[in-house]
Amino acid sequence: METTQESPLNLIIVPTPGIGHLIPLIEFAKLVVEFHKFTVTFIVPNDGSPMKLQRQLLLTLPETISSIFLPSVSFDDLPEDVKIESRIVLSLTRSLHLLKDSLKVLTQSTRVGAFVVDVFGIDAFDVAKEFGLEPYIFLTTSAMLLSLVFEMPKLDQMFSCEYRDLPEPIKLPGCVPFYGRDIADSLQHRKNSTYQVVLQLCKRYSLAAGIIVNSFMDLEKGAFEALMEGGRGLPAVYPVGPLIQNGSTNEVKEWSKNCLRWLDEQPGGSVLYVCFGSGGTLSHEQLNELALGLETSGQRFLWVVKNPNERAASGTYFGIDSVKDPLAFLPDGFLERTKEVGLVVPSWAPQIQVLSHCATGGFLTHCGWNSILESIVHGVPLIAWPLFAEQKMNAVLLKDGLKVAVRVNENEDGLVGREDIAKHAKELIDGEEGQLLRTRMRKLKDAATMAINPDGSSTKSLAKLAEIWKKQEI
Repeated sequence: METTQESPLNLIIVPTPGIGHLIPLIEFAKLVVEFHKFTVTFIVPNDGSPMKLQRQLLLTLPETISSIFLPSVSFDDLPEDVKIESRIVLSLTRSLHLLKDSLKVLTQSTRVGAFVVDVFGIDAFDVAKEFGLEPYIFLTTSAMLLSLVFEMPKLDQMFSCEYRDLPEPIKLPGCVPFYGRDIADSLQHRKNSTYQVVLQLCKRYSLAAGIIVNSFMDLEKGAFEALMEGGRGLPAVYPVGPLIQNGSTNEVKEWSKNCLRWLDEQPGGSVLYVCFGSGGTLSHEQLNELALGLETSGQRFLWVVKNPNERAASGTYFGIDSVKDPLAFLPDGFLERTKEVGLVVPSWAPQIQVLSHCATGGFLTHCGWNSILESIVHGVPLIAWPLFAEQKMNAVLLKDGLKVAVRVNENEDGLVGREDIAKHAKELIDGEEGQLLRTRMRKLKDAATMAINPDGSSTKSLAKLAEIWKKQEI
């Protein structure tokens, strides 16, 4: 294809596998196309998973946003217990020759203006530079986590013990203090090979030309100010959030519309929405405790239930698909006893529509960053129940920093007990503390709206970035 100076600049985005990372990147691509007249090409590595949803999302986008799916790579040489972070990184590193081939074609056929990878895509930097492209990172989580990334090499030198054993809290510039036990799972076992994989990624973040963050200034002002402070030698940081998926009732699957019909029949602000995201599952024992806690609370609830995962000792991490009905794992008689106040749906619910519904008064969440931003945009206070990845750090930010959440506690058996669940559900929906959380969350909702307005901080940050890209076209 022949290109001219009138052809739009092409932004190359390289995600790594995971629908939670892809969704905000798609929303970012839409903004770059609509407001800054770029085209976008996604080059998607393949870890061998079906990637059905990823394909569905990308292939239904406008022609200005195209996608290239690379052939799958093999992990046959890896042990079965290799951590997910290592697989994600390897899905890219083992695809670098394929990425290079695609970039060669794109640089010959389009006016490439920028190159962006997600949080695990640092190994693509060298390929980008071969083509004269300055690499940028898109961070799909908080500025607080980015602060930890830059501090990790120092922490690695300072301490020899496991971070979870540190007696004193860790204090990052501009961030709320947190204990080592709340550091992301991938950094909690220093003898595991994944620790070194992630540590090496952290060390290379400073090589980026810039880091784009799906957050906004008024949400994490102290962290952003510290990251942008001169003299630290860090890459430029561009807060562009909140970027969340914009759903509509037309996109809701027919079988799940009864969620919204049921919400229509509930009083305003009376329903606790319970969902652990696309990857979060609980053990069977923990599932029962949650059910009995919701029942004991007497509060209205909408609960997205998934099959339990017995491989996770304390009810965390990733579940596996099954043909079994998740509702079959609930306590005997639970559905009948709670039918007047609760609705239980298997596997999936239209989360954006649920959070935006006037009947929804709270959200019991695993603290994934996408879910957090969706809650903020819709002004819904939280019960924080972190499961994996960086979610414990997110929970600290929500509870101690922003003060828009309460946080559950595990008992001596590693379970969140029914009494704790019931107490938090009652307090969030009907209590005084719940009202305080709701008031603070509404202020954050207003700040989020301002950030993405035409004169908002995130809008200006993206415009500044787009201008830089336009000047460095290869």
